[in-house]
Amino acid sequence: MITILGPTATGKTGFAVRLATMLGSEVLSADSRQVYKQMDIGTGKDLQEYEVDGIKVPYHLIDIVEPGTEYNVYQYQKDFVKAFEDIVSRDKMPILCGGTGMYLEAILNGYELIPVPENDHLRKQLEVKTNDELVEELAKLRPLHNTTDSIDRDRIIRAIEIEQFNKENPPKQDSFPSIDSTLIGIRFERKTIRERITFRLKERLQNGMIEEVQGLLDSGIHPDKLKFYGLEYKFLTMHLLDELTYDETFQKLNIAIHQFAKRQETWFRRMERNGTSINWIDGNLAEEERIHHAMRIMNVKDMAHQNLN
Repeated sequence: MITILGPTATGKTGFAVRLATMLGSEVLSADSRQVYKQMDIGTGKDLQEYEVDGIKVPYHLIDIVEPGTEYNVYQYQKDFVKAFEDIVSRDKMPILCGGTGMYLEAILNGYELIPVPENDHLRKQLEVKTNDELVEELAKLRPLHNTTDSIDRDRIIRAIEIEQFNKENPPKQDSFPSIDSTLIGIRFERKTIRERITFRLKERLQNGMIEEVQGLLDSGIHPDKLKFYGLEYKFLTMHLLDELTYDETFQKLNIAIHQFAKRQETWFRRMERNGTSINWIDGNLAEEERIHHAMRIMNVKDMAHQNLN
């Protein structure tokens, strides 16, 4: 398998799709919000990118659950295995693409996760703590992943509960398929990522992102559910509820996405410190150069495997 990763706004999808057209591959999304139907602009699905020069690239793990429902890494693993095995059974090369670190690691580390039961004793201990204390507690167990990791109290407590359970019950690697993956990361300078984020946010606001969130609210999804998804859905819901002006919404959301990108970079650095090899490609290179660079990385890996065999 090939894995394409990187912070938000680095052009991962377009790069993965272009690579897929050359290899006859299919793309598996590793994005915790693109699994939701009707949440298109805010999650950056960019489904039009899955067709290049008249070639349609099949994609998986996008639009698989209804908006308003909760979806987690355990469910993602189960859905991933089904899609992965289907692709491989047709002699296709899977390309995993996304920026949700937790989802990526759940696949790349090959752990078989199990549902985590509620721990009433632990919850009683956590209930007396302030939000800041809970965030500090979670940060000791794992890197913070997104805005709701430090804002939504119920989610923080659940995250601590899950991490504590996994610490006491180490995941097994028995039945999860063994996947050999070449990891390719798209990298830009921090200043460039900030510029790309701001440009993309303006573009999405102009192209119907507010209307998308309004449509979700009109369909009966409770505002708290949308806020739970964080970033665009949180701040635009607040705007539509007259809790924030448009200017306040743009400013706060822009900052929040910048902070999110920084956390993603921190997550990928931690993966590397823990032994995950990521081959970084300069995002400023022309597309053709990036493709050639990726091909060289994969050829070197293939040659290494041939030598070992």
